[in-house]
Amino acid sequence: MTRLSLFNSPLLLGFDHFERTLDRISKASGDGYPPYNIEQTGDDRLKITLAVAGFAMDDLHVSVEDNQLVVRGKQDDDDSRTYLYHGIAARQFQRAFVLAEGIEVTAASLDNGLLHIDLVRPEIKTQTRTIDIEDGSAAESGVQGEASIVDVNRKREAS
Repeated sequence: MTRLSLFNSPLLLGFDHFERTLDRISKASGDGYPPYNIEQTGDDRLKITLAVAGFAMDDLHVSVEDNQLVVRGKQDDDDSRTYLYHGIAARQFQRAFVLAEGIEVTAASLDNGLLHIDLVRPEIKTQTRTIDIEDGSAAESGVQGEASIVDVNRKREAS
């Protein structure tokens, strides 16, 4: 069976990493544990809150791996306790969130069984780059043209 690609247009160059990211998301487990919220706390700020009741700070690990925010929780089994009824599962988990380019994790805190992770999206600076067109005969002789970068945001501020 032939797979249909979203990014197979010849006008979309270099977007194959988006396709790999979408594949990774679609293969992710549908497990809903632990439950979480994602809220927008400002124009360029987000907060992810995971319900991790029963986990201590030493049981949790937050990292950014290859544009993914990965939260892992693992509790050590306590064999010294004798349970008459064991209804609270101490299960390990891994929850991953794919981050857009440029999003940074600024803080993580644990409060009353809720793990809060703060994210910020830096302001995107638009740049225009002009490429000089070379004469074909000059290119063969080894003379190369130069490219210049113009900061579009700086032009707007000056006007």
